[in-house]
Parts: sequence; C-alpha cells; structure tokens
Amino acid sequence: MTDHAAKPPLKVLLASPRGFCAGVDRAIQIVEKAIQKYGAPVYVRHEIVHNKYVVDHLKAIGAVFVEEVEEAPSDRPIVFSAHGVPKSVPIEARERQMLFLDATCPLVSKVHVEAQRHYNNGRQIVLIGHKGHPEVIGTMGQLPEGAVTLIEDVHDVARFEPIDPNNVAFVTQTTLSVDDTAEIVEALQARFPGISTPHKEDICYATTNRQDAVKAIADACDLLLVVGSPNSSNSVRLVETGKRRGVANGYLIDTAADLQDEWLDGVKTLGLTAGASAPEVLLQGVLDRLRERFDLTIEEVAPTRETVTFKLPRVLTA
Repeated sequence: MTDHAAKPPLKVLLASPRGFCAGVDRAIQIVEKAIQKYGAPVYVRHEIVHNKYVVDHLKAIGAVFVEEVEEAPSDRPIVFSAHGVPKSVPIEARERQMLFLDATCPLVSKVHVEAQRHYNNGRQIVLIGHKGHPEVIGTMGQLPEGAVTLIEDVHDVARFEPIDPNNVAFVTQTTLSVDDTAEIVEALQARFPGISTPHKEDICYATTNRQDAVKAIADACDLLLVVGSPNSSNSVRLVETGKRRGVANGYLIDTAADLQDEWLDGVKTLGLTAGASAPEVLLQGVLDRLRERFDLTIEEVAPTRETVTFKLPRVLTA
C-alpha cells in the first residue's frame, strides 16, 4: 500500500452538468418499468441509449435488444430507442398488433414535428447531422424518401442544389457540436438568406450545457477525460470541444479500465466529464482509479444547473 503522503497531487476539475440527461433517464426508466409491469423479456429496438454499461444492465434484468421489429415476437412489448425511429417502425408494430412503447426523447420528437411542418408547407428540408446515426435515420424517416437532404459539413452546403433556393428550411440532430453546427448554419444562411430556421435551437439543452461545461474547464486542463461510449455522438463531441478549446490531450473512455497510466504522466490538472448517456457510477469509478495513484483535489465547475424532467408514458404510470 502506497503511503498517502507519497502520492503526487492531482487537481480534478469536474464539469457539471454531466452524465444522464432527462431524455436518457426517461428512456432507461421506460425499459425498467416495462419489465416490472409486463415481465421479462421486453424487447428493445436498437440500443436504448449509446452506453454499453446501461445496455448490459438492462439485458441483465430482462431486456432483449434487436435491430428490427420483425426480430421480436408479436406477443411481447417492444420499446423504441431514445434516438427516435422512422415512421415505418410504429406502423410495422401496429400491423403485427404489438404493444410498443416509444422512448424517443421529447426533444428529438420536437425536431420530427418541425420537419413535418416544413414539409407540409412545401419547403425543401436540410438536416444537419451525421450520416448513419440512428437519430438521423429516424428524422429522415419521418418524411418520404428524398424530402430531406443530409448536410454533414460546410462542403455539403456548397454542393447542395435545392429546387427553389428561396424555399429551404433546416433542422439539426440534437447531439451535434454547437460550434461546428454554427459554422454550417452560417454557411447555409449565407447561401440561402431566406432559409427557415428552427424556432429554438435544435441542439438539445443537455448537449449544449455539457459542451459549455467543458469549455469552462478547458483552459485550465492538461488532460480531458470524457466518460462515454465511442458510438455516443454527444460524448465524442465533448472530446472535440475540449481539443478545440486548446486541451492538449483528450480521451473518450467507456470505463475506468480504459484509462491508460501514461496519459497521466506530467498532468497537474485533469478535466473530467461524462456524456449524456453515461451513468455517474462510471465517472465515480474513474475517480476511484485516480485515487489509487494520486492525492486528489476535486473542484466542481458548474456554469449551469439542469432541472429538466420528462414524463413517462401514461401506460407505465397508470
């Protein structure tokens, strides 16, 4: 056992808000309560949220994850993930007379409604997002094929040729980099001055707040660690945000086991946060691992406080 006095000091700047957002919390509760109410197994289409620990926990209590509705038996409940699904998915579940629970984050649903409104008004729609992400597939799947054009970067803006340049609207994925998206929006508005914009920013409050918290600690950090899974868009964006703000080294880690000792060589101040789908227990595990080697001083940096909650579907609370 190392003598406590012999451990080198390490200052940890703990970004806040961090970890679970209201949409993720709601989605996980929907699966847990569905298992309580209907018994196991309850099927879930796609990962409920992008976090391995969460998915493994739900599997352990009776969730079965499938890629498509047809893989689940029609006599068992199925839950749609927090990222949202194309319109064809609930239609298929209804045709098979399945009980389905939609765990789509209400802020993603808001983007779906917005896209539908633009389409009904005859506008050509641009979606700023990452190709292949479940949320993007779900949003594009709200409308007929070809109605939505995906834009991933400013180069795509230059290549986009609308039918009527005066009748264009944009919506965005909710988990993007605030700074990158601002650049793309600027390019769109420069090319199409009359473009219809969202009433309120589509990038969700939780993504924005977590990025702002990283920006608040970035200047003081030698190293940034973000707890989150590699397929979690908002977690990946947090590492990018730190690096954009000048943090020399930033890493995304699923758990404390991914932490490599050499990353910490020469580090005096460490920034630590967690993506919106990462549970706090994983971040605490990283702190426990750091305590083995360092005498920690922890300072929480909280530019904003979150009080948002979302109601569960009535069928689970009745």
